[in-house]
Amino acid sequence: MKLYFVRHGKTLWNLEGRFQGASGDSPLLEKSIETLKQLGQYLQEIPFNVIYSSDLPRAVTSAQIIQSQLKDSCPLQETSLLREWQLGKLEGAKFATLKAIYPDQMNALRSNLAKFDSTMFGAESVYQTTQRTINFVKSLQDQDFDHVLIVGHGANLTASIQSLLGYDTPLLRKDGGLANASVTILETQDFKNFNLIVWNDTSYQDNN
Repeated sequence: MKLYFVRHGKTLWNLEGRFQGASGDSPLLEKSIETLKQLGQYLQEIPFNVIYSSDLPRAVTSAQIIQSQLKDSCPLQETSLLREWQLGKLEGAKFATLKAIYPDQMNALRSNLAKFDSTMFGAESVYQTTQRTINFVKSLQDQDFDHVLIVGHGANLTASIQSLLGYDTPLLRKDGGLANASVTILETQDFKNFNLIVWNDTSYQDNN
Protein backbone atom coordinates (compact mmCIF):
# COMPACT_ATOMS: atom_id res chain seq x y z
CA MET A 1 0.00 0.00 0.00
CA LYS A 2 1.15 3.51 -0.79
CA LEU A 3 0.21 6.18 1.72
CA TYR A 4 0.16 9.81 0.55
CA PHE A 5 0.31 12.23 3.48
CA VAL A 6 -0.67 15.84 2.81
CA ARG A 7 -0.49 18.76 5.21
CA HIS A 8 -3.46 21.12 4.86
CA GLY A 9 -3.13 24.39 2.97
CA LYS A 10 -1.79 27.56 4.54
CA THR A 11 -4.21 29.31 6.88
CA LEU A 12 -4.58 32.75 8.42
CA TRP A 13 -2.98 31.59 11.69
CA ASN A 14 -0.11 30.01 9.75
CA LEU A 15 0.43 33.41 8.14
CA GLU A 16 0.27 35.16 11.50
CA GLY A 17 2.66 32.69 13.11
CA ARG A 18 0.21 31.25 15.64
CA PHE A 19 -0.15 27.75 17.05
CA GLN A 20 -3.39 26.15 15.83
CA GLY A 21 -3.33 22.71 17.42
CA ALA A 22 -6.37 20.47 17.78
CA SER A 23 -8.63 23.10 19.38
CA GLY A 24 -7.72 26.05 17.17
CA ASP A 25 -8.63 26.63 13.55
CA SER A 26 -8.53 29.43 11.00
CA PRO A 27 -9.60 29.71 7.36
CA LEU A 28 -7.45 28.81 4.38
CA LEU A 29 -5.84 31.74 2.61
CA GLU A 30 -7.23 32.51 -0.85
CA LYS A 31 -3.83 31.80 -2.39
CA SER A 32 -3.63 28.41 -0.68
CA ILE A 33 -6.93 27.36 -2.23
CA GLU A 34 -5.31 27.77 -5.64
CA THR A 35 -2.23 25.89 -4.43
CA LEU A 36 -4.41 22.99 -3.28
CA LYS A 37 -6.10 22.87 -6.69
CA GLN A 38 -2.63 22.60 -8.23
CA LEU A 39 -1.82 19.80 -5.80
CA GLY A 40 -5.01 17.98 -6.77
CA GLN A 41 -4.00 18.25 -10.42
CA TYR A 42 -0.53 16.98 -9.53
CA LEU A 43 -2.12 13.90 -7.93
CA GLN A 44 -5.04 13.55 -10.34
CA GLU A 45 -3.83 10.41 -12.14
CA ILE A 46 -3.36 8.39 -8.93
CA PRO A 47 -6.29 5.98 -8.41
CA PHE A 48 -6.91 6.63 -4.72
CA ASN A 49 -9.19 4.14 -3.02
CA VAL A 50 -10.13 6.62 -0.31
CA ILE A 51 -9.21 9.97 1.23
CA TYR A 52 -9.00 10.21 5.01
CA SER A 53 -8.94 13.65 6.56
CA SER A 54 -8.68 15.13 10.01
CA ASP A 55 -12.13 16.42 10.95
CA LEU A 56 -10.82 19.95 11.60
CA PRO A 57 -12.17 22.42 9.01
CA ARG A 58 -8.81 23.47 7.55
CA ALA A 59 -7.99 19.84 6.77
CA VAL A 60 -11.46 18.87 5.51
CA THR A 61 -11.58 21.86 3.17
CA SER A 62 -8.09 21.03 1.89
CA ALA A 63 -9.12 17.42 1.27
CA GLN A 64 -12.28 18.50 -0.57
CA ILE A 65 -10.33 20.81 -2.87
CA ILE A 66 -7.84 18.06 -3.74
CA GLN A 67 -10.67 15.56 -4.20
CA SER A 68 -12.38 17.89 -6.68
CA GLN A 69 -9.37 17.74 -9.02
CA LEU A 70 -8.92 13.95 -9.14
CA LYS A 71 -9.85 12.10 -12.33
CA ASP A 72 -11.23 9.07 -10.50
CA SER A 73 -13.84 9.71 -7.82
CA CYS A 74 -13.17 8.34 -4.34
CA PRO A 75 -14.85 8.74 -0.97
CA LEU A 76 -13.70 11.23 1.67
CA GLN A 77 -13.92 10.21 5.32
CA GLU A 78 -13.23 12.43 8.32
CA THR A 79 -11.68 11.21 11.57
CA SER A 80 -10.63 12.87 14.81
CA LEU A 81 -7.65 10.48 14.97
CA LEU A 82 -5.85 12.64 12.38
CA ARG A 83 -6.32 15.89 14.28
CA GLU A 84 -3.39 18.18 14.97
CA TRP A 85 -1.42 17.83 18.19
CA GLN A 86 -3.51 19.08 21.12
CA LEU A 87 -1.25 21.87 22.36
CA GLY A 88 -3.26 23.15 25.30
CA LYS A 89 -2.30 26.66 26.43
CA LEU A 90 -0.10 27.18 23.37
CA GLU A 91 -3.01 27.26 20.95
CA GLY A 92 -3.78 30.64 19.45
CA ALA A 93 -0.58 32.18 20.83
CA LYS A 94 2.12 33.61 18.59
CA PHE A 95 5.37 31.69 18.13
CA ALA A 96 7.45 34.82 18.70
CA THR A 97 5.76 35.62 22.00
CA LEU A 98 6.15 32.08 23.34
CA LYS A 99 9.76 31.86 22.17
CA ALA A 100 10.53 34.93 24.29
CA ILE A 101 8.86 33.40 27.36
CA TYR A 102 9.79 29.71 26.90
CA PRO A 103 12.89 29.67 24.65
CA ASP A 104 14.03 26.17 25.64
CA GLN A 105 10.59 24.63 25.22
CA MET A 106 9.96 26.28 21.86
CA ASN A 107 13.36 25.14 20.61
CA ALA A 108 12.55 21.62 21.80
CA LEU A 109 9.24 21.68 19.95
CA ARG A 110 11.05 22.64 16.76
CA SER A 111 14.16 20.49 16.97
CA ASN A 112 14.15 17.83 19.74
CA LEU A 113 10.75 16.61 20.92
CA ALA A 114 12.36 14.46 23.63
CA LYS A 115 13.01 17.71 25.51
CA PHE A 116 9.48 19.10 25.12
CA ASP A 117 7.53 19.10 28.41
CA SER A 118 3.89 18.83 27.35
CA THR A 119 2.69 18.99 30.98
CA MET A 120 3.78 22.63 31.21
CA PHE A 121 1.09 23.58 28.72
CA GLY A 122 -1.62 20.97 29.30
CA ALA A 123 -0.78 19.49 25.91
CA GLU A 124 -0.81 15.96 24.53
CA SER A 125 2.49 14.17 24.96
CA VAL A 126 4.55 13.27 21.89
CA TYR A 127 3.54 9.65 22.45
CA GLN A 128 -0.18 10.46 22.66
CA THR A 129 -0.34 12.50 19.47
CA THR A 130 1.74 10.11 17.40
CA GLN A 131 0.14 6.90 18.68
CA ARG A 132 -3.42 7.88 17.79
CA THR A 133 -2.34 8.63 14.24
CA ILE A 134 -0.03 5.62 13.94
CA ASN A 135 -2.77 3.32 15.23
CA PHE A 136 -5.15 4.76 12.64
CA VAL A 137 -2.63 4.18 9.84
CA LYS A 138 -1.97 0.61 10.96
CA SER A 139 -5.71 -0.10 11.07
CA LEU A 140 -5.67 0.26 7.27
CA GLN A 141 -3.85 -3.05 7.03
CA ASP A 142 -7.24 -4.78 7.03
CA GLN A 143 -8.38 -2.81 3.97
CA ASP A 144 -7.82 -3.94 0.40
CA PHE A 145 -6.40 -0.59 -0.71
CA ASP A 146 -3.51 0.27 -3.02
CA HIS A 147 -3.39 4.07 -2.73
CA VAL A 148 -4.63 6.08 0.26
CA LEU A 149 -4.55 9.86 0.67
CA ILE A 150 -4.31 11.16 4.24
CA VAL A 151 -4.83 14.88 4.89
CA GLY A 152 -3.71 16.16 8.26
CA HIS A 153 -1.53 18.63 10.11
CA GLY A 154 2.10 19.70 10.31
CA ALA A 155 3.24 18.89 13.83
CA ASN A 156 1.27 15.65 14.15
CA LEU A 157 2.08 14.28 10.70
CA THR A 158 5.78 15.17 10.91
CA ALA A 159 6.23 13.29 14.18
CA SER A 160 3.92 10.41 13.23
CA ILE A 161 5.55 9.76 9.85
CA GLN A 162 9.05 9.78 11.31
CA SER A 163 7.83 7.38 14.01
CA LEU A 164 6.46 5.04 11.34
CA LEU A 165 9.89 5.18 9.70
CA GLY A 166 11.44 3.97 12.95
CA TYR A 167 13.01 7.12 14.37
CA ASP A 168 13.09 7.73 18.12
CA THR A 169 11.69 10.85 19.77
CA PRO A 170 14.86 13.01 19.62
CA LEU A 171 14.95 12.57 15.83
CA LEU A 172 11.30 13.14 14.93
CA ARG A 173 12.09 16.68 13.75
CA LYS A 174 15.42 15.84 12.14
CA ASP A 175 14.22 16.86 8.67
CA GLY A 176 12.21 19.84 9.88
CA GLY A 177 8.46 20.17 9.69
CA LEU A 178 6.20 19.46 6.73
CA ALA A 179 5.30 22.45 4.56
CA ASN A 180 1.71 23.44 3.92
CA ALA A 181 0.20 21.55 0.96
CA SER A 182 3.20 19.22 0.80
CA VAL A 183 3.08 15.52 -0.11
CA THR A 184 5.02 12.78 1.68
CA ILE A 185 4.72 9.21 0.41
CA LEU A 186 5.36 5.99 2.34
CA GLU A 187 5.03 2.44 1.10
CA THR A 188 4.46 -0.68 3.19
CA GLN A 189 3.72 -4.35 2.61
CA ASP A 190 3.25 -5.47 6.21
CA PHE A 191 2.46 -2.28 8.18
CA LYS A 192 5.50 -2.97 10.34
CA ASN A 193 8.14 -1.66 7.98
CA PHE A 194 7.56 1.58 6.10
CA ASN A 195 9.74 2.90 3.29
CA LEU A 196 10.03 6.58 2.49
CA ILE A 197 9.41 7.30 -1.20
CA VAL A 198 8.98 11.09 -1.13
CA TRP A 199 9.45 13.60 1.69
CA ASN A 200 7.78 17.02 1.91
CA ASP A 201 7.29 17.45 -1.84
CA THR A 202 6.08 20.85 -3.05
CA SER A 203 7.76 20.64 -6.46
CA TYR A 204 4.42 20.93 -8.29
CA GLN A 205 4.30 24.60 -7.22
CA ASP A 206 7.44 25.32 -9.27
CA ASN A 207 5.65 24.33 -12.45
CA ASN A 208 2.92 26.91 -12.18
